[in-house]
Amino acid sequence: MANKDTKLTGVQKAAILFITLGPEASSKIIKKLPEREIQRITYEIANITSVKSDVKQEILKEFIDMNKAKDYILEGGIDYAKDLLSKALGPQKAMEILDQVAEATEQYRPFAIARKADAHQLLNVITNEHPQTIALILCYLQANKAGQILSALPEEIQGDVAFRLATMSNTSPMVIKEIEKVLNSKLSSVVRSDVTVIGGVQTLVDILNQVDRTTEKNIREGLEKEDPELAEKVNESMFVFEDIVTLDDTSIQRVLREIDTKDLGMALKGCSEEVSNAIYRNQSKRAAAALKEDLEFLGPVRLVDVEKAQQKIVSVIRRLEDAGEIIVSRGGEDAIIV
Repeated sequence: MANKDTKLTGVQKAAILFITLGPEASSKIIKKLPEREIQRITYEIANITSVKSDVKQEILKEFIDMNKAKDYILEGGIDYAKDLLSKALGPQKAMEILDQVAEATEQYRPFAIARKADAHQLLNVITNEHPQTIALILCYLQANKAGQILSALPEEIQGDVAFRLATMSNTSPMVIKEIEKVLNSKLSSVVRSDVTVIGGVQTLVDILNQVDRTTEKNIREGLEKEDPELAEKVNESMFVFEDIVTLDDTSIQRVLREIDTKDLGMALKGCSEEVSNAIYRNQSKRAAAALKEDLEFLGPVRLVDVEKAQQKIVSVIRRLEDAGEIIVSRGGEDAIIV
């Protein structure tokens, strides 16, 4: 199932596009792609059961717009493409389309490094620049990033920068290149585009999930002393809400005794049938029926509220596990023998 409420990846969009175009047209395109991409796209196609009509239309339009952008770039360059697309789609949508084209074709975009930097990094570098320079740089950034920076600028220059943004029209390519050159020089020490990302919290979590319980506990306790905030991130990632299906029924029943009914209903909103059934079968028929009824009347909810409720339950599971009241099986030497 694909819908507008879920942020679709490029591969998912490609899969939906091929479904929309049909097998004959799609086969001509897909055979020209790298084998790895074909595998990823066909996997997504196989796992999409239905696509809403408005989602298909939106992705098809995006595909057409991207092809127009490529033609415009070939015809008159990036600035020419930006000008035409801005008139047709608006400045923000034009920038989004050009971003996608640049990513797919490796076309040159002004301030490419700045677009890779996070808002805090950019803010530190450009805060003391002239308002006109700041406005020019913000014009080439993603809207959300530009918004973050504008909000964080000193109040005495926010209005000036905003005015210059609104009234800016044409800027000399030489001026853009010169400003970009200076900015790239300042950002080069904090933004590296050629560095492979390794390690991180998820890598540690993946490793800890393979070690025995004693080793894991020792490492987590050490992290709590060294960096409590990092330890909390690791703890939150060690067991996700959907992993509740790996608990035995006795453990699930123990967990349910600690959970508020409202949190449970919110946590189950939109989760898999497997997770829901694991909960229902460990409740009384009356409690399960009441929970199902609550879910029916709950209506649309914010994702952040669902995640918050799920994290509350995960925290309960972690606490009960630490107290030895339930067992979370990790396989290997930590496997459970009944």
